[in-house]
Amino acid sequence: MTGIYEKKLAEEGITLPDAPAPAANYVPYVLVGDVLYVSGQISQNASGLILGKLGESMTTDQGAEAAQFCAINLLAQVKSACAGDLDKLVRVIKLTGFVNSMPDFTQQPQVINGASDLIGNVFGEAGKHARVAVSANSLPLGVAVEIDGIFQIA
Repeated sequence: MTGIYEKKLAEEGITLPDAPAPAANYVPYVLVGDVLYVSGQISQNASGLILGKLGESMTTDQGAEAAQFCAINLLAQVKSACAGDLDKLVRVIKLTGFVNSMPDFTQQPQVINGASDLIGNVFGEAGKHARVAVSANSLPLGVAVEIDGIFQIA
């Protein structure tokens, strides 16, 4: 049975993938009480890694789309942590976004809005979160965006 949040994702044209496996020596998430800490999810979709540097080879809109895929991968991890029931998500607490960008690029917040907007559209009041959006001169594997998250689950 599909829950409320997965129906909202479907309305946005989104089906969550299987939770991506860690790429190094870490776990995809840690649950402490009812607080779920999800490791950074890089910009990748079904076609592979979304590579690029904002202000050089990517536009702000392309970066925002890459951030949306980070959010989708974050939600896949949340669903995994909730034994497949995304409706156990109580609240999105915080996102921290890293944007692979040139030194003079200053639109990191607009890039990370790609993730924040998706989460807000799907989760409504429960999706309102604190956030950080910062520049990085390089990200793992040359990806455009990486985002981690803190969530409250039932």
